[in-house]
Amino acid sequence: MNLPKLCVISCACLALLGGDVAAATAPEKAAAAAGAGVLAPRQHDFMQWRFGLFLHFNMSTFSGSEWANGYENPDNFAPAKLDCGQWADAAKSAGMTYAVLTVKHTGGWCLWPSAYTTHGVQSLRNFRDGKGDLVREFADAFHARGLKVGFYYCFPGDYVGRYGNTLPAGQPDLHGLPPEAGEDLGGFIKKQLGELLAKYHPDLLWIDQYSNKYTLRQWPEIKALVHQAAPQCVLVANNAHDLEESDALSYEWPWDPQKRAGNIHGLPGYVGTLPPEGNALPAELCDTIQTRSRWFWHPDLGPADLQDASGMAEIYRQCRERNANYLLNVPPDRDGLIPAAYVERMRELGELINRRAP
Repeated sequence: MNLPKLCVISCACLALLGGDVAAATAPEKAAAAAGAGVLAPRQHDFMQWRFGLFLHFNMSTFSGSEWANGYENPDNFAPAKLDCGQWADAAKSAGMTYAVLTVKHTGGWCLWPSAYTTHGVQSLRNFRDGKGDLVREFADAFHARGLKVGFYYCFPGDYVGRYGNTLPAGQPDLHGLPPEAGEDLGGFIKKQLGELLAKYHPDLLWIDQYSNKYTLRQWPEIKALVHQAAPQCVLVANNAHDLEESDALSYEWPWDPQKRAGNIHGLPGYVGTLPPEGNALPAELCDTIQTRSRWFWHPDLGPADLQDASGMAEIYRQCRERNANYLLNVPPDRDGLIPAAYVERMRELGELINRRAP
């Protein structure tokens, strides 16, 4: 592996970004021996997080499709019982230390009142009468319980025609961003990420589709801007396997149906890739509690469609052996609550983890 350009940080650069240079710890020395250079403080911190909650909750929760397209009726977003405190309590019961919410998915709908689009919560009239801020509620609830907060933000892509995303006749493809992005996709992304960092001070930004054909060339610039604006914020690029691209190596477990290696579940069609054995670099593996690779809540899924706790505990164990955090998706339903059966499975998993692994 080549030496990562943004992870080999000099004393002068750390001073500029507001960080402190400390003596290298054992994990940092191991990472350096693996060719990663000296880790930034945010990366060293991330290696201690261990277990996180992924929350897929956005317009797709109400549209029934895994990928929304931006033309959904905003009045459909109506979580009458939404309680981020319930989400956070469930995370605590499982022994999780951080959470990541889909603040903007493929539909371009933003769960905060963004100044740059009408596709923000201000257009969701059936949520807090269009005056709410779900990102604020989420961040406050989790921080109040001592949990770290992350935001998932989806970059552009060709999402139409896949996972239930059917474009209305005569409408242009928005490629996953709000209509105000126009042709300046990278510029729009920079403005919205800057807005999220300035208003909510997340501990982590989790970027999906970072290597898309529309903004890939701008990724180094976007990454540098994030690190300059918030040196403490971990930046994870989904499925990036090089620290030059991401603060942590990233693995999406139930992703490629052609990859059969590492399917420790024994479930048909449920596959994925773990970090390599002996990995000493910061890493994370994301998974979903629902079978059939479903990330958003769907009304046709019930308790029988949940992974068993022992299988997830085994994935967690292997992640810890390979220096990776385990980010488990547990999606809230249309009421805005994590279903009781899901909460119970999280609790069971937490008990197994506490019993079997540090």
